[in-house]
Amino acid sequence: MRVAALRINHFLICLGSTGSVLSLACLPLLAQLPEKADQVVDYRIQVRLDPQKKQLEGHEKLIWRNPSSDSVNDLWFHLYLNAFKNTKSTFYRESGGRLRGDVMGEDKWGWNDVTSLKLADGTDLTKSISFQHPDDDNADDQTVFKVRLPKPVAPGQTVELSIDFTAQLPQVFARSGYRGDFYLVGQWFPKLGVYESAGMRGRKQGGWNCHQYHATSEFYADYGHYWVEITVPSNFVVGATGRLRSRRENKKGAIYLYEQENVHDFAWTADPRFIEVERPFSADRDVSPEEYRAVAQLLGREEKQVRLSDVTVRLLMQPGHLSQADRYAHGAQLALKWFGLWYGRYPYSTLTVVDPAPGASGAGGMEYPTFITAGTSFLLSYWPFNKTRSPEFVTVHEAGHQWWYGLIGNNEFEEAWLDEGFNSYSTGKIMERNFETLIDFLGLRLGEIEFVRAQNGPFMKFDTIRKNSWSYLGSGNYAFYSYTKPELALRTLENHLGEQTMARIMRTYHERWRYRHPSTDDFIQVANEISGQNLNWFFDQVVSGSDILDYQVAQVSSEEINVDRGVFDRTTGRVIVDRKAAEHDEKAQKEKVYDSTVIVRRLGEVVFPVSVLIQFEKEKPIFKQWDGRDRWVRYKFTGPHPLQYAQIDPEHKVFLDVDWINNSLRREGTSKASAKWAARVLFWMQNLLALLSAIS
Repeated sequence: MRVAALRINHFLICLGSTGSVLSLACLPLLAQLPEKADQVVDYRIQVRLDPQKKQLEGHEKLIWRNPSSDSVNDLWFHLYLNAFKNTKSTFYRESGGRLRGDVMGEDKWGWNDVTSLKLADGTDLTKSISFQHPDDDNADDQTVFKVRLPKPVAPGQTVELSIDFTAQLPQVFARSGYRGDFYLVGQWFPKLGVYESAGMRGRKQGGWNCHQYHATSEFYADYGHYWVEITVPSNFVVGATGRLRSRRENKKGAIYLYEQENVHDFAWTADPRFIEVERPFSADRDVSPEEYRAVAQLLGREEKQVRLSDVTVRLLMQPGHLSQADRYAHGAQLALKWFGLWYGRYPYSTLTVVDPAPGASGAGGMEYPTFITAGTSFLLSYWPFNKTRSPEFVTVHEAGHQWWYGLIGNNEFEEAWLDEGFNSYSTGKIMERNFETLIDFLGLRLGEIEFVRAQNGPFMKFDTIRKNSWSYLGSGNYAFYSYTKPELALRTLENHLGEQTMARIMRTYHERWRYRHPSTDDFIQVANEISGQNLNWFFDQVVSGSDILDYQVAQVSSEEINVDRGVFDRTTGRVIVDRKAAEHDEKAQKEKVYDSTVIVRRLGEVVFPVSVLIQFEKEKPIFKQWDGRDRWVRYKFTGPHPLQYAQIDPEHKVFLDVDWINNSLRREGTSKASAKWAARVLFWMQNLLALLSAIS
């Protein structure tokens, strides 16, 4: 979502392996990606845009199948646009009308009214609608409603509803709305929540999962079929989820029909200024035979299992951004290629990338099935901004959500890290693979991992990764614990287990849970199985815990040992060796001996195994493996050469370590001292940035 999309832009504004051995039993060599979802809902919607009123008039025919073994007496719906209805909504109370750099327009409210709700037989249920507030005590919030049914829906049976609604679009502020004649229409129709059976995602008893619209939350819905007819003025260009089935015109304007199966949401856009650009992705042209073979070997799959499909990539560009169409297209193709190779082919025939209008940045950096919004600035076409990879980064990230959110439908309200964190991890790997830097600005060059690590710090210990998205200390904490820390955690775990093991964990998880609704526990179960290890110690600390990981080289010393002095009993009798005799001992002068000590400390509460490099003069380095459990460990050596330095994690594998600067220490000052002080300044700068983010 947009928090990730704005990370680079926010930075510019501020400027002005070892792994476990896998047994064959652990590898699902015959694993297959499911071809389709279990269809729970069927939406048939007709909607007309009134560009003068900025309103939608809609009619919705909805069929819901009860997927549980329960008899269900009521239906729960989202009315997301009511988040923008007034200052009493939970969304407004939490955001104060400000979100991720956007400010809600004065008196540019949005709302959604259900004017009629009937059963297929004509039974009117409109008056039985009641607003619910399951997450807080805000009786004024109207983003969730339920309707009582005349008779329960039996297991496996269906209920059909006919719904009329009117939606007032807000001025673009958070994802959805308008700016001039540009429209991004998301979260716009009465939408069912998810009925979860007992045992699903750890649930104790069956019931509806239907959360209010919060300032820091996204969405959760069942898979199904969408058939949507959109009427707009004839001069408007439309893009939407799914395939364009037809376009026709009548007196009311142009009517676009879009359809898509196996998705859990539908969004669309319209703008008379859009310039359409098509860039097809070819499974044969854009992926080499060598790449197919290498990925198949990495994953332990047959080559035919990692084959991709052709996709039509459609860009809807603003005229002033047309020169950056190639950058958007490149990002989309990288995502289709690498997410597809690593996790499983993209199963849809189209991917639409929307370039929001100037002033509509609130609609940028957002994901919907087969439909994403990107974001850029005309400045990024010119020096010194043109080497900043923001357009590519945003497009890769949002397209990546087709896998982590779209094809695996986790609950973004309750476990945002399963999409945002997994997607940030995957996006980072793609950016590193294909670009030398993420930011190249006036001599400042930052790669992906440097940029992400700059957001971490020793004080980032106030929340946990696994948490309801609206329960964080602030929006900055939501961003850090849903995006940044999960990326650092998964990269650290990959370095600990090895690339192959991690790749097979991620692939297996995606194969098993495509078109389904997993929880954190489901991912941990797959990780334990494929790695052949019990990794609960890692996830308990890093995902469910709030502590930090920080190891320090606290002391490095070498003391020359003088020739032995004192009284010694030898075979020839008792000998007294005094200082004068020792100084004249020719052998002692030639063979110096040093006692050396290295002390390593654990400053954070997270326990993690680390490697310690110990370097002596004129000798090969010594490596020590420490389980990291105690508060400190001391290494002592006696030998002919003094100690030079010691370093924890010399290969920089532990990305979660909040301070790499204290990971090394030299015995005495060298010419590198100034560089180390410069690094220390950078470290405190990163802490300052992270602190500002945490309290924003």
